[in-house]
Amino acid sequence: QVQLVESGGGLVQAGGSLRLSCAASASIFSIDAMGWNRQAPGKQRELVAAITRGGSSNYADSVKGRFTISRDSAKNTVYLEMNSLKPEDTAVYYCYAYTGVRQYWGQGTQVTVSS
Repeated sequence: QVQLVESGGGLVQAGGSLRLSCAASASIFSIDAMGWNRQAPGKQRELVAAITRGGSSNYADSVKGRFTISRDSAKNTVYLEMNSLKPEDTAVYYCYAYTGVRQYWGQGTQVTVSS
């Protein structure tokens, strides 16, 4: 069982920045991959960024060059640094952890970007 606690969402103007945090209850080195998905109203949930146990990362095309995923193994925490935010980035952001057997989800954190 892995519990995920997210923080860092909020309201920001277009062009601004936010950093999301996702703290895991287990060592992130016991988790195959962690990442962030988002879901905007009326849209399907989509992958934003992910990082593997080995440190490889990947991003949705829409956020490449603006978002950065990173981790702090000592804190069992994964971060999503979001820069140059756009109104279309407005969504609920969900952290996930995949152990190779099961996928766990955080409760979600709202990010709202005003124009």
